[in-house]
Amino acid sequence: MKAETLARLQAERAAQRPVVLLTRLSDGAQHLWPQEALPAALAEAARQALGSEKSTTVALDGETWFVHPHNPPLRIIVVGAVHIAQAMAPMAAPLGFEMIVVDPRRAFATAERLPGFTLRTDWPDEAMAALKPDARSAVVTLTHDPKLDDPALDAALRSPAFYIGALGSRRTHAKRVARLKELGHDDDAIARIHAPVGLDIAAVTAPEIALSVMAEIVAARRGAALGQPRPVPAAAEPRVSIGISA
Repeated sequence: MKAETLARLQAERAAQRPVVLLTRLSDGAQHLWPQEALPAALAEAARQALGSEKSTTVALDGETWFVHPHNPPLRIIVVGAVHIAQAMAPMAAPLGFEMIVVDPRRAFATAERLPGFTLRTDWPDEAMAALKPDARSAVVTLTHDPKLDDPALDAALRSPAFYIGALGSRRTHAKRVARLKELGHDDDAIARIHAPVGLDIAAVTAPEIALSVMAEIVAARRGAALGQPRPVPAAAEPRVSIGISA
């Protein structure tokens, strides 16, 4: 690989931008997609490789190309080191996600409660500025505390995060919407929020709610209809909240 190509590849990965390295096997010529214009068939192969996250070979005009995708890591940024976060944690890695938990309440954000996971005890606005949610990031707020949830949602709505979810009842969300509008978000932006968070499986316990959230995140990532934000019916009952303790 030429030094220039390597430097460009490393720069794209450092910026957490999806990139595909295509190598022509006959002579080692290399291209980066989507940074470079490619023939339609080759560009489509690159696009499919990013979606499948698997390397492949493709033949075009008598030449064989090795197609190697470099995707940013899949991340779930959770605000609130509560019981639901604890239940989500063991599900994240097997589904291919790195899970990062943000909570400035140090009694909650402890290695004993979430062993082996990245914990941030800075305030959510600072954490989100550092984490920079991208198109392979999901953001989930679980605290019920506007001082913690709102800054995270504000940052998430200004990002290309593929999933944004917020715990809370219909009444809680209505108040949240009013506050987010005061921060400058319009109806289309706010409609990105999955609230109540998670698939509607009548979940009550923390593990059940965690399961519903993880399933909805997977559905959103895969483009399934179940992964689309849904309007809350006017007569919807509030979801049961889970009590938390340090």
